[in-house]
Amino acid sequence: MINALIGFFIAILISALFTTRLYRLFLWYALNSLMLGSIAIILGFRIEDTAMVITGIITIVIKFLLIPYILKYITRKFNIDRKAPPSLSIQYSIIIVPIILVFTFYLVSPMLSSFGMNSNYVAIAISSMFLSLLLIIEQKNISARIVGFLFIENSLFLLGISAVEGMPMLIELGIFVDLMMLIIIINLLFKNEGEKA
Repeated sequence: MINALIGFFIAILISALFTTRLYRLFLWYALNSLMLGSIAIILGFRIEDTAMVITGIITIVIKFLLIPYILKYITRKFNIDRKAPPSLSIQYSIIIVPIILVFTFYLVSPMLSSFGMNSNYVAIAISSMFLSLLLIIEQKNISARIVGFLFIENSLFLLGISAVEGMPMLIELGIFVDLMMLIIIINLLFKNEGEKA
């Protein structure tokens, strides 16, 4: 089950790289967060870690429901352009994405044996970080770049729960506080972009 969710996690991120509409990008982020929360819940039950199960539920509530809704609301409020065409053409993206995936697996292969059965999850989490960085680089729209940063945060979360099979609850709560601060910053950036338009 976790293998399927991890596959959907990376597939959704790859789909986001080819998205040209802002609302659709918010949808991809929401689905990516749903996969992440589901992975945390299932992994928490598997290793009998109640804190991870709670974190998975909080992840779904905040990242799947709350943050995309706030992003959509702010976009409408400040009349942000809903087009988010990537500056990189699709032909180049189709070539770059597999290169990133292969390069990442090659890069982390020497240390994968130390992670045991979660080695593929670690490789996918690191690949996701590189793909999220590509999303930030290829977008001119500040709103789409912010979503790219949110994807990076999801990738780091996946890396944390897969590499060490769970993070301390205090660190996870700190991440959620950082996300709330990020929403305030997003609000200011969207307002600034809306005033320029």
